[in-house]
Order: sequence, then C-alpha cells, then structure tokens
Amino acid sequence: MEEKLIIEKSRSGRKSYSLPAWEAKTKIEDCIPSKYLRKRRANLPEVAQIDITRHFTRLSHKNFSVDTNFYPLGSCTMKYNPKFNEQVASMPEFAHLHPLQPDYSVQGTLKLMYNLEKALSQICGMDAFTLHPSAGAHGELTGMLIIKAYHEKNNQAGQRTQVIVPDSSHGTNPASANIAGFEVITVPSDEKGMVDLNKLKESLSDKTAALMLTNPNTLGVFEVNVKEIARMTHSAGALLYYDGANLNPLLGLSRPGDMGFDVVHVNLHKTFSTPHGGGGPGSGPVGVKKRLIPFLPVPRILEKNGRFSLDANYPDSIGKITAFYGNTGVILRAYAYILINGIDGLTRSGNTSILNSNYIMAKLKNHYHIPYSGSVMHEFVISLKEEAEKYGVRAIDVAKWLIDNGIHPPTIYFPLIVAEALMIEPTETESKETLDEFIDLMIKIKQLMEKDPELFHHLPQKTDISRPNEVLAARNPVLNWNKR
Repeated sequence: MEEKLIIEKSRSGRKSYSLPAWEAKTKIEDCIPSKYLRKRRANLPEVAQIDITRHFTRLSHKNFSVDTNFYPLGSCTMKYNPKFNEQVASMPEFAHLHPLQPDYSVQGTLKLMYNLEKALSQICGMDAFTLHPSAGAHGELTGMLIIKAYHEKNNQAGQRTQVIVPDSSHGTNPASANIAGFEVITVPSDEKGMVDLNKLKESLSDKTAALMLTNPNTLGVFEVNVKEIARMTHSAGALLYYDGANLNPLLGLSRPGDMGFDVVHVNLHKTFSTPHGGGGPGSGPVGVKKRLIPFLPVPRILEKNGRFSLDANYPDSIGKITAFYGNTGVILRAYAYILINGIDGLTRSGNTSILNSNYIMAKLKNHYHIPYSGSVMHEFVISLKEEAEKYGVRAIDVAKWLIDNGIHPPTIYFPLIVAEALMIEPTETESKETLDEFIDLMIKIKQLMEKDPELFHHLPQKTDISRPNEVLAARNPVLNWNKR
C-alpha cells in the first residue's frame, strides 16, 4: 500500500489537539523579542488526528527496527537497548535543561558527565576523556586534531605529515585523517587478517604522525601483535590512535590504554546503549594519555569541593569542536547503562558478543567461505565470491532475500579487502533461538542458490520498493517535496 506524504494529506481547516502538560501564564509572544518571531505562518500540514495516527502507524510497520527484527549489521552494533535508559534520558530534570544555563543551575548534569568521563577512563585505561564529539567520525577528527596539536607543540608539525591506516580499518579513518590535514598511508593485512608488520615497518618514518588502528578490526580479528605495533609506532616518534567502534567485545577483558594506545574514541551509541542509525543520535567521546590532556577540547568539566564548573582556560587546547558540551541524551543513556551493568555486567556483555559471533561462524563455515576463520571477536566476514561466480548470486542478492524473510541484512561489500563481503555481528543481546533461526535461513539461502539462482534477482517482493538504483539514490538524493 503506497503511503502518501503527510503534507499530501493536508486539508485546510483540519486540526488535531493534545492537552498541554501545564497551563502557561505567559504568552510565548511576550517571552521572545518581536524581531525573532515568525512573520509568516509556517507551511505545516493541517491534518486530523485519525489521519496522523494512521499515517505514522503505517510508516512504522514499514520500517525495520531492532525492536521488531534481528539486526546483524556488522561494524555498527545495532543491538537492542534497555528501555530504562530511554526513560532516564527523557526525565524532565534533564530533558528540559537549556545548554546556556549557568553552571550553578546544572550541577547534577555536570556531575553526571564528570563521572562518565571518569568511568570511560577506567574502562579504556586512559587518563582523561572529553564528551564533546557528536559521533564516532567526529571523535576520530578530534583525536587527529589533538595529535596534530601535540606535534605542533613539539615543533614537528611540518615534519609529521602522514597518518598510517590499515586496509582493514573503518572507512572513516582515512577521511578523518585527511580532513585534519594529514597524508594517508595504507598498510595491507597479512594472511591472518592482521596488520602486516613488515609492511608497517616500511611505512613508519620520521614523517609519521600517527597510526590509526581498529582492534578488533573490521574482520572481527584481534590484532595479537598490538604491543609490538605500539612499540614500533612509538619508536618512530608517532602516536597510536584507537578506533573504538569495535570496543564491545573487549569490555572488561582488555583496555586500549594497556595495549599502548595514546588516543581513544568510543562510540557511546554502539557500545553503551543508544538506538542509532540513519545519521544519529550519536556520541564519540575521546580519551587521551596524560601528556595529551592539555590539548583536549574546551570547555572541560572541573570539580572542586563537590562543585562542578566548565573551564575554557587551556591555552594548548584544540578549542571548541561543538557548540555545547556533548550530546546529553546519549550521555545519559550511556551513564545509566554503565551503572546498571557494572564491570561484571559489561564483561558478560563482551563475552556474550564473542560467543554469539563464534557460534554462528562455526555453524556456517561448512556452507560458506569464511576467509579469516580463526577465532574471531564480535563479528566475522563471509565471502560470497564463489557463489557469485558459480550461481550469479551476489552479496546484495542475499541481502534482499533476508529482507523478505524478516532479517535486516548484514553489512555488505565491507571491508573492501573481502570480495562480496557479508559482515555479520549478532551482538550480545540476541538469544540462541534467534541465532539458530538466522543460521537456518543462511543455510536455506545456499540451498536455494543451487536450485533456483534466478529467484534472487527479483527480490525483495514484500517491500513497497523492490530494487532502487542505490548508487543514484546516494549520489543524487531528492530530499524535499514540492507541491505540484
């Protein structure tokens, strides 16, 4: 059933009402200077309540959601998140605050943020954290700017111009380094899916500012040589940066700071409980070792005699990277998640994500080619190269079949070093029954390829739109509606 846009349902004079939570004694026009008031009426849809309710209910039924379907989206950790954390984030004591309130009026929020910074420092083995960055990639850029400021302070900015990025890294790593003004050098993986140490040695030089490393990497493989990588990097006078997108399986087991990393970013929305996707919401706090603390963004939260304040008096800081102090809603959810779980619960979370991933891989390895099939962490990658050559069924075809069968597709065609890749991450929140259903469906897919490969080229059939031109949609999106 085709669903029209809400503005197409608009009819002049139709209205819908909701009772106010409280009776305002002052009109809004009396609170806002006249020059800021809208002079013309906004072109908003005029719709009756029944039409609004049916419209958005029908749209919700069309959506994939982690509340309704299994979502094994590798690398992005689309796990189920406790609803309690949503309640915490929507508490009026937090939700109704204004970011420009004076420090004395937001002591509770500042204390919470201060405590979260301390908790993340403990979890990651770092000396200090900032909650400013609004997303993982924003955290990467912040980390790169901190590293750049560090080399500038040491009068090496003109010399340290290169950042090394493994070919198994997240795609935003080279982009973040480039935006920060660095030249990106790529090092390949070895036959085990880890950084090739010989190639890394060749790439390191007095031009190297940093090495960006994701551990475990996007193949789900833990870099067992991370201590040696840290030694090599530091011996070259460079810093080691940790991409925390895959921190989930390490919780309570290992800390980036203990591995030798100097800078860390953490995706609160992935690891510490915030529903995300479609561009947000997100939060990418950055942690640093002691020698890099002076370069953290401002303002920073200070505590003195039980009182908290924001302080911007740090002359070596990279400055402001956001208008206000972080994405408070995500920060609240993360803090609640950490407090509820404690270190024991977080450790069980990491262990279960590893167990679930290895369980699915063990069940599927006799049916599909898994290029790096040793013990993995929270995710693993299947290659459908053989199926594409033999049956003409590619990764995107399998993804479309899964949509029709109530499973959100895994990440496809990433990492780039695996042909026809499917990256599967079950997370720690899924039951064995759900994992078994997914395993059975994946085995069924292989059987269907052998019997009727042409079937896969006409899917999905249960969605409003079957196969859009995805390249065109990405490169030429139409984001507005004009009444014709």
